[in-house]
Amino acid sequence: MPPPGSRGFVAAIVAAQVLVQIGAFTLPALLPAYLNAWSLTSTEAGWLIGIFFAAYVVAVPVLLALTDRLPARRIYLLGAGLTALSHLGFATVAEGFWSGLALRAVAGIGWAGCYMPGLKAIADPLEGAAQSRAVSWHAAGVGIAGACSFLVAGLFDALAGPPAAFLFGALAAAAGFGIALAVLPAAPPSREAGPKRALLDFRPVLANRRAMAWIAGYTVHTWELAAARAWGVTFLTVAAVEGGAPGWMPGPTVLFTLVGLACILVSITGNEVAQRFGRGRVVTVAMAAAAALSLLTGWMAGLSFGLALALLLLWNMAIYLDSSALTAGTVQAAGPGLRGATMGLHSMAGYAGGFLGPLGVGLMLDLVGPAGDAVLAWGLGFGHLALVTLAGLAVLRRLGLSGPAGAPAAGPRRAAAAPGPRSASSPPPRSSR
Repeated sequence: MPPPGSRGFVAAIVAAQVLVQIGAFTLPALLPAYLNAWSLTSTEAGWLIGIFFAAYVVAVPVLLALTDRLPARRIYLLGAGLTALSHLGFATVAEGFWSGLALRAVAGIGWAGCYMPGLKAIADPLEGAAQSRAVSWHAAGVGIAGACSFLVAGLFDALAGPPAAFLFGALAAAAGFGIALAVLPAAPPSREAGPKRALLDFRPVLANRRAMAWIAGYTVHTWELAAARAWGVTFLTVAAVEGGAPGWMPGPTVLFTLVGLACILVSITGNEVAQRFGRGRVVTVAMAAAAALSLLTGWMAGLSFGLALALLLLWNMAIYLDSSALTAGTVQAAGPGLRGATMGLHSMAGYAGGFLGPLGVGLMLDLVGPAGDAVLAWGLGFGHLALVTLAGLAVLRRLGLSGPAGAPAAGPRRAAAAPGPRSASSPPPRSSR
């Protein structure tokens, strides 16, 4: 098996993440059908999408903090197993809002056991630029899986109906379980020098202003990303009717997959640009652009399908531009012995935003009502996210993001040390420029 930190190890974990993630957005991809089949309100649909993130928020601080003490392998296998069971349940027993809500919650717990623990397994043996690039490729793999889940769901739905799409997701997650079983080390993590603390004591993380800045940015990033992913296919379906889509245009699931794949390239490029010009600068530009585009996109639903699609693409590209930079910033800002706890708070706060995003759009759509103006409904549904994004940007800037790209702030009371070998959580040397 490839040793931790090697290219083969990184590739194997990214492949496992792709397989576990490939079914995550089957429900958003098929949401127009479920709205009719289960007679859902938009708010109920928002709950079905958002409960995945809410369950993740509850589970991730425990599961990820445990990776500082237990082998990440155990946590990851639990997560992949729960993900497979959730998709299998959706394919076989889900029959309405409440059963769907319970199974989506199980999927959220499963992803809590895979996403950040998998990323931590990749990041721990690396440092500096190699670590940042590995984080970027991990984000790209997860993003590709998320984008392709729309295409795969549409394909299996067309062939054999929604249960077939969820069954594929279950089989893929089981394959990810097998890869993790083969490559993740069974040994417990080495205990780094750091403050003694209780398992869920996040006070040292909260005291790290630089880490909290990245966490604030990631919270609103996931808020808007989850909203766009949850409602993107439904928005395109409405825009095709209201704005008149040409007959040669592919269906909404295919189009939204293409949007997602284009955004992966933006995410990778964004990390490289941040390495050169500074994460703070790239994040500021990305969040400001995302706020402006969220204000514009919804109003295009009844004006032009082409404009609606173009602005949805640009909006998602702006969201993805700072994706890797935000996560890499948190990883490198973590204090000694606190990476698991720091990433746990990062992920917990981010996915709390992921819960609120889809639900907020659903509430806005129901505020206007099914008999109201579709353009007004989507204008408010997407437009209110601009306030969220700008508020997050203000908090991020207030906490401070000065310094060269990739240079983390010191953790709480980090003492100067004599030159020598550095651990994976130690800051890289400052440039002399």
